[in-house]
Amino acid sequence: MTLDRIAHHKLAAVGIAILFLFLACALFAPFLAPHDPAQLNLSARLLPPSAAHWFGTDELGRDVLSRTIYGARVSLIVAVAVVSLSLALGLLLGSLAGFYGGITDTVVNVYLTNAFLALPGILLAVAFVAFLGPSLTNLILALALAGWVNYARLVRAQVMAMKEREFVQAARSLGASDLRLMLRHILPNIVQPLIVQAAVGMAAAVLAEATLSFLGLGVQPPTPTWGAMLNDARSHLFESPYLVFFPAAAVALCVLSFNFVGDGLRDFLDPRTRVREGL
Repeated sequence: MTLDRIAHHKLAAVGIAILFLFLACALFAPFLAPHDPAQLNLSARLLPPSAAHWFGTDELGRDVLSRTIYGARVSLIVAVAVVSLSLALGLLLGSLAGFYGGITDTVVNVYLTNAFLALPGILLAVAFVAFLGPSLTNLILALALAGWVNYARLVRAQVMAMKEREFVQAARSLGASDLRLMLRHILPNIVQPLIVQAAVGMAAAVLAEATLSFLGLGVQPPTPTWGAMLNDARSHLFESPYLVFFPAAAVALCVLSFNFVGDGLRDFLDPRTRVREGL
């Protein structure tokens, strides 16, 4: 997006600004966090927000602000990794199904995708992590395994429509190989909806990571995550509500910012919207 178009999409601009804030927290957490997020101080447990601890302290005396800043690392790593793996797998299988059709399309679209869609994605991820054990790697693999179907169906539909276009048929008649048709003529023309889907998928990945961490199936302590912080705060909800508020606000803002960026990308990349808005 150019600067004038970003300014036109105010919500997208807000989303980008919030994402840059979270990215800065993730990259520069050791410099931004005022305390060690894993340092215990039982004499300072459950302190309310103050000048010494802006977000207060938890039940073990750990600084909530520092843990919230470090929690951005896990959420963004999971979001990027999950979407990358899901998109790669969905792009491969969806392209094969849409381009070749026939038995390939039947296996991918009828059997594989329907089998994965038969189970809720979060339930599949829970079962996968519970079987292999909680860790960052297993969490990413579980969420990617549960999320590739949406990309595959989107790619399949786009490829099926694009392969019938005149310029693709002309390239085929000139002797272009299947690989060249896919890489040079089809994939570059279906990247726009994939970008929008990826932005929305990152929001879903952040929310899913927080859910699994809340259930104790995410990254294990002492690594701070927003979902684990919410789980730790359950028993202190009424006497120390700030323990819930700050990590919950971080999750909500991160998810909302990805959705804002996704909406902005959709409007920016849709030529019909640009014509209506005079962009």
